Amino acid sequence: MLPSPDQLPATLSRVTQPLDDVDVVITTSGSTDGRGHLVGLSLEALLASARATLDRLRGPGQWLTSLPVHHVAGFQVVLRSAVAGIAPTVHPRGRPLAESVAAMLTDVPRYLSLVPTQLVRALETDAGALAAFSGILVGGAALPPAVAARARDLGLRVVATYGMTETSGGCVYDGVPLDSVRVRLVDDVVQLAGPVLATRYLDTAAQPFVSDAGERWLVTADLGSWEEGRLRVLGRADDVLVSGGVNVHPRVVEDRLAATLGGHWAVVGVADAHWGHLVTAVGEQPVSLEAVREATAVLAPAERPRAVVVVEGLPHLGSGKVDRRAVRELAAAQLAAGRGERRR
Repeated sequence: MLPSPDQLPATLSRVTQPLDDVDVVITTSGSTDGRGHLVGLSLEALLASARATLDRLRGPGQWLTSLPVHHVAGFQVVLRSAVAGIAPTVHPRGRPLAESVAAMLTDVPRYLSLVPTQLVRALETDAGALAAFSGILVGGAALPPAVAARARDLGLRVVATYGMTETSGGCVYDGVPLDSVRVRLVDDVVQLAGPVLATRYLDTAAQPFVSDAGERWLVTADLGSWEEGRLRVLGRADDVLVSGGVNVHPRVVEDRLAATLGGHWAVVGVADAHWGHLVTAVGEQPVSLEAVREATAVLAPAERPRAVVVVEGLPHLGSGKVDRRAVRELAAAQLAAGRGERRR
């Protein structure tokens, strides 16, 4: 069982489903309900993921780890290290990245696994040290195109990963599925199949899997599209805002804001009697609503934010994902108190 230690008793009490074919239990981030599911995974599925990742990269190597092992990304760093037979190097919080890199082996490939916010900070403070890695996996949340472009302009070997606890971690790298992983879109919803799939949820009888022609598929909560043969994830279906009767994908707006204004952004819908959802941009740097709307002028009218709120830091979940529920509540409170800017 891999919840954080202080949550173990409460986690055990939530198990209601059989434990057969379950070797490891990892809690999802809870980005929707704040609680998350208990995901039962087999060692077979976890190893399939670890081996497929090493096959896609430059083979076994040494990993630098800074992610918590009670989330799937951190667990996979440890498992890939075990498969390779090479102990990972631990990167303590606050330690300069260059110092950790200096402690790593030099005769094998070196790998790093990060969430996007960590990559942004590293680019600002330790860009030179990042060049020492043969591969930098970035997952847990969407990698803003502007950040990816900046990293690649520096010659860094960044790989944008897509996956989840239910797929034993990342299973689509730079839009291309790992070997033996299959992807399809059903009504624009991403579905995944292959040996990396979890056994079942353990806290509910409702399962996210369907069977089609004898093959088991995970029905994700994500919307996607194909672009030049690569999967593009548009965001979670339940993140879609309806503003003035028009669907708005927050990630499209966030990517545009990051590309034009820089910084970190979350776009949420604040309840509004006129619009249904008031499209609200929440950022970490002082900015006017006029600047936000100018930056998004190329988007559809409904996608352009009609409110902006500035915060000291976007709240994040333990997995590194932006906590959208917390951001939405924070934005609503700020606007209700007369802080931020809005237009009708």
